[in-house]
Amino acid sequence: MPESAHAPTVVIEDFHPCLEGGRHAIKRIVGEPLQIWCDIFTDGHVVLSARLKWRRLGAKRWHESTMQPGDNDRWSGRCQFDQIGRWQYGVEAWVDRFLTWRKTFAARVAGQDPDAPLEALEGAQLLREGAQGARAAGDGDSATELGELADLLGELPVGQTLDLVQSDGVAELMQRYAPRHQSSMSPLLPVIVERERARFSAWYEFFPRNALGQANRHSTLRDCVERLRDAKAMGFDVVYFPPIHPIGITARKGPNNTLTAGPQDVGSPWAIGGPAGGHRDIEPALGSLADFDWLLKQAQDLGLEIALDFAINCSPDHPYVREHPQWFHHRPDGSIRYAENPPKKYQDIYPLNFHGEDWRALWDELIEVVLFWAGRGVRIFRVDNPHTKPVAFWEELIAKVQRRYPDCLFLSEAFTRPKMMQILGKVGFSQSYTYFTWRESKAELTAYAEELTQGEMRWYYRGNFWPNTPDILPAHLQKAPASAFRLRAALAATLMPSWGIYSGYELCENEPLPGREEYLDSEKFQLRQRDFEAPGNIKGFIRRLNEARRHFRALQLYDNLRFHHCAHDQLLCFSKCTADFSERLLIIINLNAHQSAAGMVDLQMNELGLAEDASYEVTDWMHGQSYRWQGRSNYVELNPQGTSMHLFAIQPCA
Repeated sequence: MPESAHAPTVVIEDFHPCLEGGRHAIKRIVGEPLQIWCDIFTDGHVVLSARLKWRRLGAKRWHESTMQPGDNDRWSGRCQFDQIGRWQYGVEAWVDRFLTWRKTFAARVAGQDPDAPLEALEGAQLLREGAQGARAAGDGDSATELGELADLLGELPVGQTLDLVQSDGVAELMQRYAPRHQSSMSPLLPVIVERERARFSAWYEFFPRNALGQANRHSTLRDCVERLRDAKAMGFDVVYFPPIHPIGITARKGPNNTLTAGPQDVGSPWAIGGPAGGHRDIEPALGSLADFDWLLKQAQDLGLEIALDFAINCSPDHPYVREHPQWFHHRPDGSIRYAENPPKKYQDIYPLNFHGEDWRALWDELIEVVLFWAGRGVRIFRVDNPHTKPVAFWEELIAKVQRRYPDCLFLSEAFTRPKMMQILGKVGFSQSYTYFTWRESKAELTAYAEELTQGEMRWYYRGNFWPNTPDILPAHLQKAPASAFRLRAALAATLMPSWGIYSGYELCENEPLPGREEYLDSEKFQLRQRDFEAPGNIKGFIRRLNEARRHFRALQLYDNLRFHHCAHDQLLCFSKCTADFSERLLIIINLNAHQSAAGMVDLQMNELGLAEDASYEVTDWMHGQSYRWQGRSNYVELNPQGTSMHLFAIQPCA
């Protein structure tokens, strides 16, 4: 905005949403409305007008919408963004001479003030200024309308002119085209606008080297197509690969993280780098870059996206160790210390030094690695342990990558302190892993889901709920029945619009490493024998969940989660509705994977857009039953071996 030619007179303050005074951007999806409010006031008794303004970063043209005043000088406005990318918005407010005049003119006419005719001429002058502005903007019709109205003000008796200037349409034209007297502009606030998948996605993770499920045969990228088809059949839209780069030989890990590897042991894919190259290369046992390009096309043909793991790890054999030794931490004897995260030790991995003297070259190189894969068509990156690298690095990397590829998305894998997880969302990560994996009770789940979707975090942090990962087999799934796996999938898939599972979950794999929250015979270190159609799998249940998520728009939204009361402490009841209540969903889940639970649910009818005594039909999407309910209190009974959850679509009765 050009610098004002007058001293600022309008106060614009207390913006919401606003992250740390505009230091960080809020997040939106293309087409998703943004409702903002702020306080606007000035001295005297004049009438103010305000416009919400937004534009793409670097663009000259502004979009505008009229803001509405409320109680105690609180103004609100609404906008939405039609393209992905970086945007900014602000508020312009000014003394509206036309509305101020109209208020005074109405009082003079009502009081039969002899100055009313002179007041009418002043109004005509203001209208002609508006007409001139409309003409300069190329809006000839509005210019003619305002000019004709100005002529009438000068010609008709004042008693006949008042109604002519009272319409909202005239006020809107004058707001748009008349000079904005004593205008003030707020600071501009940033917005990151991303595509729909940043908010709504279903992830399936598998190791390409184990795609065939054969312990005695290393699968290739071209062997992965059947796993892609299987993921698609279960309703997933993102397939995530752990690192597919060359794996180091030095200190290679054996089965179950043992320190001695045999000649046939495949090692950890997170120990990146070997004789075949580093982060821009493919593990030779998987294939070539050409094979990867081929597989990417197969996924696209199936309507899937492949997400790659961006893990900033180097094996002792990585080319960086030889070519850029200054990028690593060296001990007094010249050796490089391997990575540790007590009690875990990674003898096969060297961490990079992000704060060394050559940090700029290191940062640039890693950004180029992401750009390399984005240039091959990858548009989603799952980032390994971002909390162990500088926050400023991620802010720079995401901004630079999205500047060239605005549709790139980033998932943060940071299970760490809350404030670190939150700042990673603020600096640009599209989605984030969460503590859901360890939230079990109704109180824990309710408080955590509300924190994510109803508090300030909803503006910048999009949770992605995973019941398991290759690193985590939580205690409640160890040795657990299939009902426990259905339960956690149901929670993840319905509480959040983004969720994911690591392969084997659909088969209810539940054998832990003794005393640890990890899998026995983990794929992180070895190939595993696996029957992807094993009896007892829950693939059909997962498919039905994902079908519901695609069918109901309400399950694709983030901040529409509302919990309802149920006296039974094992029954979790919540709703998700669209803003216009064209979809009303009620989800009830039995949190006990071993025993039935029954009780009365007490619904907040206003959250469902229903009258307190309304009659309505509830139809269970998962199981097909329909019931007629009335009012807020109704009975439910759920059995973990049968109907363990309800996903009710609500239809009011005529």
